[in-house]
Amino acid sequence: MSALFQNYARRPVHLVQGKGTIVTDDTGKEYLDFTSGIAVLSLGHAHPAIVEAIQQQSEKLWHTSNLFESPEQEKLAATLVEDTHLAHVFFCNSGAEANEAAIKMARKHTGKHVIITFEKSFHGRTFGAMSATGQDKIRQGFGPLLETFRTVPFNDIPALDAVIDDEVAAIMLEVIQGEGGVNQVTPAFAQAIADICAQKDILLIIDEVQTGITRTGTRYAYEQTVLKPDIVTLAKGLGGGFPIGAMLGTGELYDTFSPGTHGTTFGGNPLAVAVAQTVLDNVFQTEFINSVNEKSEYFLGKLKEALPTHKIVGSGLLLGIACEEDVSALVTKAEQAGLLLVSAGPNVIRLLPPLTVTTEEIDQAVDILSSILI
Repeated sequence: MSALFQNYARRPVHLVQGKGTIVTDDTGKEYLDFTSGIAVLSLGHAHPAIVEAIQQQSEKLWHTSNLFESPEQEKLAATLVEDTHLAHVFFCNSGAEANEAAIKMARKHTGKHVIITFEKSFHGRTFGAMSATGQDKIRQGFGPLLETFRTVPFNDIPALDAVIDDEVAAIMLEVIQGEGGVNQVTPAFAQAIADICAQKDILLIIDEVQTGITRTGTRYAYEQTVLKPDIVTLAKGLGGGFPIGAMLGTGELYDTFSPGTHGTTFGGNPLAVAVAQTVLDNVFQTEFINSVNEKSEYFLGKLKEALPTHKIVGSGLLLGIACEEDVSALVTKAEQAGLLLVSAGPNVIRLLPPLTVTTEEIDQAVDILSSILI
């Protein structure tokens, strides 16, 4: 019997090494990693710049309490909000923690308790984030949830209108629902949300844990819409493999989190900040962003050519292949053929290569995908 709790359906592959998009298991077999640790490895495995950042910082300072000033945190925060309408940042350790902070911020700032979320959303597995998540499979077995979340169908304007009243503090959504099926917000629904928030003085929280940090072809996915969030949450790709999360907010929220209202022991520690700054110094460059969009266009073209009967969804290098059947067996077949994938709901294959993936690696992945899907 394992000494580990069995809360993961682990695959029988023991990965021991990675470089770029390629990972190797303990038998020496190589795989194309199109999971990126589920949208985490922005620069791929063992990127030289990240290795150097960790080595250099590890020789200086690993950890210090947030009771002390941190110019490094200040620099990282400034990079995250540069050229946006956002102004301030709170650092934590994960996406779930960032969403917990966002929920607390919205409730404290407005003095209201109701937050609107959407079916098939995923915001995390801590109690508040789980209550916000619009999937029963995430919630089952844990007793009564927080009572002040109202979950409605995604992209359904009448359903959203029906739950708006004076008790609503915020609307919380993913611009692209990653875990829920690679579902994109429609322009009409985005406009409806923007109008409601403006007319009713409701805060807008956008969960960019999976979609942010250039994953979808812009720094943040909301930049591709009319939406102007009051709060943005980040994690995954921000650390390139090192645990870090962040909540970004507008200047109007500055006084809401006063000393003692919220905190974290490890959030924004020197090692995490050094790595995240290195990630942003690469992925926020215009040339890098352009390369992501070029590779996305190339990938989409190859997929549509190879799989003409399948619907291809998503943006940037967060793409999905919609299938009529359950995709779990297809994910296994791909793994056996040397391609690591992850699903998005029961019927969508999610494609999340490192942002540094090459066109040659895309070609190899498409060849494997066509062999198992046709």
